Amino acid sequence: MTGRNQTPVSEFLLLGLPIKSEYQNLFYALFLAMYVTTVLGNLLIIVLICLDPHLHTPMYLFLSNLSFSDLCFSSVTMPKLLQDMQSQDLSIPYAGCLTQMYFFLFFGDLEDFLLVAMAYDRYVAICFPLHYTTIMSPRLCLFLVVLPWILTTFHAMLHTLLMARLHFCEDNVIPHFFCDLSALLKLSCSDTRVNELVIFFVGGLIIVIPFLLIIMSYARIVSSILKVPSARGICKAFSTCGSHLTVVSLFYGTIIGLYLCPSANHSTVKETLMSMMYTVVTPMLNPFIYSLRNRDMKGALRRVFCRKKIHFSL
Repeated sequence: MTGRNQTPVSEFLLLGLPIKSEYQNLFYALFLAMYVTTVLGNLLIIVLICLDPHLHTPMYLFLSNLSFSDLCFSSVTMPKLLQDMQSQDLSIPYAGCLTQMYFFLFFGDLEDFLLVAMAYDRYVAICFPLHYTTIMSPRLCLFLVVLPWILTTFHAMLHTLLMARLHFCEDNVIPHFFCDLSALLKLSCSDTRVNELVIFFVGGLIIVIPFLLIIMSYARIVSSILKVPSARGICKAFSTCGSHLTVVSLFYGTIIGLYLCPSANHSTVKETLMSMMYTVVTPMLNPFIYSLRNRDMKGALRRVFCRKKIHFSL
């Protein structure tokens, strides 16, 4: 650390994705299409939930927040990646890098907590169907939505403030397509032990506790189904929980593979590709998962379009 040049860093260089120059335009078009699909798909879900009174239920309140989180999560990294691929200007200001890191952590954590709220909602719907409306009261639903926003604000701010106190010297090249927390720590010429401890304890809790709560919810759901086994009950449970389970598997599968497995097993290229999975691919797939597997969403789409046709005919 002491041997590094002590010139302060005013900007960083994002190396981006390891793509050969002859394929740059092809991948640019691919990522642009993916980003536009992500934005339009998640906006469609939000609009449908707002317009259709049949979707004004706790589950779809959480889903609208999840769609907004996915939209913003992808928007934190994709516009900069697309700009870098087109302009070849890889620089990002120091303040811009910390801002990107803050919102990346914020919306990533928010999705994490919202998935827990949705799992609890499914648990109540299946295990206590007669008391669902009583348990999932408007006050509890508001609490389950507001609490994640508060927790993620403090968690993202904590890491951002701890990062802001570090010094960065001559080396300012980030081998990633966004300002990743771990990549920035590797560039710092300050003592990063406090940051690493906070990541290990607080970051671990942010990932592990929500994941365990989701596992517990589904364990209770399975236990409840097995007590009264019937083909109808099993089909209902799968139709109710299938979409959520798919999203949870996509989100936590890549997170666990990237952050909870030993880093020695992953090259920089593999880490970058896995990051692409949960920052770009998962937010794009979520609207398809919830719309194609969900009768309520399909019905809402038909009702909205029928309403539009009636208005146009009049």
